[in-house]
Amino acid sequence: MKVFVCTDLEGVAGVVSFAAQTYADAKYYESARRLQTAEINAAVEGMVEMGVDDILIWDAHGPGAVLFEELHPAAKLLHGRPGPPREVRDALIKDYDVSMMLGQHAMAGTATGNLNHTQSSRQIDYIKLNGQPIGEIAQFALYCGALGLPMIFLSGDEAACEEARQLIPGLTTAAVKRGLGRNSAISLSAAQARRRIREAVKRAIEKQQAEPLPPLSWPGPYVLEKRFFHTDTADAAASALDAERVDAQTVRYRSDDILKVIYR
Repeated sequence: MKVFVCTDLEGVAGVVSFAAQTYADAKYYESARRLQTAEINAAVEGMVEMGVDDILIWDAHGPGAVLFEELHPAAKLLHGRPGPPREVRDALIKDYDVSMMLGQHAMAGTATGNLNHTQSSRQIDYIKLNGQPIGEIAQFALYCGALGLPMIFLSGDEAACEEARQLIPGLTTAAVKRGLGRNSAISLSAAQARRRIREAVKRAIEKQQAEPLPPLSWPGPYVLEKRFFHTDTADAAASALDAERVDAQTVRYRSDDILKVIYR
């Protein structure tokens, strides 16, 4: 089995604050990166135990957060800003069998979602696909689904895990903290969080081998709506030739191809 893994920082145990931990200039950013990389390594350990022979980690946190020098030797890292052109990235990912998400948070507006946001905590109010609010979990699962990869596992806070299970019934999750609000949570100990992730990853692979989950797919055509906090950000988004300005803070994109709109 070949596994493609999307990683984020806000769903990691012990990480609860944007200002103090997840922004690149945050006081405890390096500590948060170490916590994240250790959770990634725990997941990789589980995959290796299950015989996975190709593991590609995508460092998807805004400024990048994976500590390369501490990454498990069985994993490879897709990183760098800006990322590769879509056609290059798509061709790479198509070669994998399944996908996973580690360190994930709930979508913007989730009351008990610790560090909840969608794509940008500073710019985006919400994203809707065909009228339905979606977050980064649905974006990634639909993106991978269009490339033929089912998503089989997610770790993060309880709200992210619930969001993922509602999206993909039968998905295996590992909750490592319980959000009490956007900037507070009860976290498992680092050791317990890593143990839970490692064991849950193994269960996810076992389940996929026995009863495979299909790639996630929603019927088109597709209308993606993005509402921004500020008009100047919407001005910039509306400058694209295929953008439709809805109001001062909202733009829409339309396509018959999910891959052309899901990450607009």
